[in-house]
Amino acid sequence: MHSRRKFILPDVLSPGLRVVFCGTAPGTRSAQDGAYYAHPGNYFWRTLFEVGLTPRLLAPAEFRDVLQFGIGLTDVAKHHFGSDAELPRTAFDSEALCRKLARYQPRIIAFTSKNAARAGLGVGAHDLVYGEQDSPIAQSRVFVLSSPSGQARGFWDIAPWQQLAESAKPG
Repeated sequence: MHSRRKFILPDVLSPGLRVVFCGTAPGTRSAQDGAYYAHPGNYFWRTLFEVGLTPRLLAPAEFRDVLQFGIGLTDVAKHHFGSDAELPRTAFDSEALCRKLARYQPRIIAFTSKNAARAGLGVGAHDLVYGEQDSPIAQSRVFVLSSPSGQARGFWDIAPWQQLAESAKPG
C-alpha cells in the first residue's frame, strides 16, 4: 500500500453522466502510468467496448476521453494505491464519495468490484450481489460489477456489465 496527499488519479466527472465507474483504488501500474485500469491484464477498457459503452477500444492513457461517451471515473480511495489486500480501512472515504456522486448526479453508479462496493457503500459482503442493487445513492441507480482485474480472473463474469450497458443506453 502506498499513499500520497494529493489524488493518485484525478476524478473524471461532470454533471449528468450516464454512468460513473468507481473502483477501490488505483493499482500500482495505474499509479505508475497515471491512468485508470492501466495493467494490460485488466479487462476494463476491452469490456467497455465489448458491451457497447464506448464506440471504440480506448487505451488507458485515453481515460479522460470517457466523458464524451457520458462516462465518468473515480475511486473510493483517492490517496492510496496498490492491491485491495494492501489498502488500510482508513484509505476509504465513503462519505466523501457519496457527497461527490450526489453533487454530479450520474444516472448510474457502477462499482467495479464487490470490494469497491463494500468500501463505497459501507456494507458487508453478504449484502451485495452482482448487478443492480436495491438502494440508490441519491437519485443514481447502483450496480456492482465483477472485477475486471487480472487478479480476480476466477470471478470474472461479463453478464453484470452487459446488464449495466443495457441500463445505461442513452435516452
